[in-house]
Amino acid sequence: MSKRTPQPAADKSYVNWKSLIPVLYDWFANHNLVWPTLSCRWGAQVNDVTYKTTQRLYFSERTDGSIPNTLVIATADIVKSRVAAAEHISQFSEDARSPFIKKHKTILHPGEVNRIRELPQNNYIVATHTDSPDVLIWDIEGQSNRQCVAGAKASRPDLILTGHQDNAEFALSMCSVEPFVLSGGKDKSVVLWSIHDHVSSLAANRRAQQSPGSKDDAVTGRSAYGATVEARGIFQGHEDNVEDVQFNPSSTQEFCSVGDDSCLILWDARTGYSPVLKVEKAHNADIHCVDWNPKDLNLILTGSADNTVRMYDRRNLTSGGVPSPVHIFEGHAAAVLCVQWSPREASVFGTSAEDGILNIWDHTKIGNLEGGSGTGNSGSQGLFFQHAGHRDKVVDFHWNTLDPWTIVSASDDAAQNGGGGTLQIWRIIDFLTRAEEDVVNEMEDYKSHILPCSSSRTK
Repeated sequence: MSKRTPQPAADKSYVNWKSLIPVLYDWFANHNLVWPTLSCRWGAQVNDVTYKTTQRLYFSERTDGSIPNTLVIATADIVKSRVAAAEHISQFSEDARSPFIKKHKTILHPGEVNRIRELPQNNYIVATHTDSPDVLIWDIEGQSNRQCVAGAKASRPDLILTGHQDNAEFALSMCSVEPFVLSGGKDKSVVLWSIHDHVSSLAANRRAQQSPGSKDDAVTGRSAYGATVEARGIFQGHEDNVEDVQFNPSSTQEFCSVGDDSCLILWDARTGYSPVLKVEKAHNADIHCVDWNPKDLNLILTGSADNTVRMYDRRNLTSGGVPSPVHIFEGHAAAVLCVQWSPREASVFGTSAEDGILNIWDHTKIGNLEGGSGTGNSGSQGLFFQHAGHRDKVVDFHWNTLDPWTIVSASDDAAQNGGGGTLQIWRIIDFLTRAEEDVVNEMEDYKSHILPCSSSRTK
């Protein structure tokens, strides 16, 4: 995936959006970044008190080369539902840092961080992709906190996953079942690793000794430091750069991939290193992203440079046949960069794009509009929320699994005045996400309080 020319949303649209924050969001925080970021991810919860939770947050800083690139481990204070005052959440400066987001640790990364993925089986392990053939594994608890100064040596990863023959920059996935890692790259390959034994040894080493640190040397002295792990399998089937990969959420052996050849490929490591199923021309342009539904394992989403998102049912797919998406979602005016299913609602997903918009969809609402067929090119049916708070391309976002209607999103604002990037944490107001009957009943309760007050004023 190249660094593309941004197509920001219009300034007028942004101003209109900002005026609507109190009626669209239960909570919102805006955090200005000095340097652009390409990835943002939630980590483990570290505290839970009456009115807020505190959670780990990962993001990157892509510098201009005068100082090292960084992987940042931060903490985010998340105000609980129905706590924040509506008049407060819209009062922020776009150029300010949020008091809710605080840096906890900085790792000096060897090269810019294109992707960050956390390991579900271990709260302290993350993987990163940079402009190299390797996947880098980091034990964030064992790594030293570094000062980002000119000339400082890069921190050294705890593990290096090898197997690609060319740069693997974006496609990266962690298995939710066991510590397996999946990657795709410019060598047109999909590569699979298991890091089970190595993760266990890293945890043991961390418990056994405290890492010494200095501002210029990140070597901790642990025996596993910088060890390499060879691939379990290298899978060939794409004809161009592999842009994204995803595990089947219930399997270590089944996964899918998409690429610049416009193909969606399904794989099963138990059957060999060739595709199980290859959907050619799954889109009309490069495919940038893919996600596999964790609640309904038959549904797969893809997003493309053709500005559309397509939903496929794997039961209806055939190799070499005409692509038959369940639905084509058309709600973006530029290339789609990220798609992701909700961790809670089986029918809900988000999409972000170069147009600066992050859309939230519910595919059960397809066909509910008058004249809608629910299939084919029926436009923006299913779209029920648009987050227009970014002023440049939305390069990444992540649903919060612990607070499922809360999202962190990131935009690369390098083309804006001052450059840098923006992190936003937000939760849709629950009137839009709750059952209609519950909302109506609550409105009736409010009505019973409001009407007597109104009557007393008119006397």
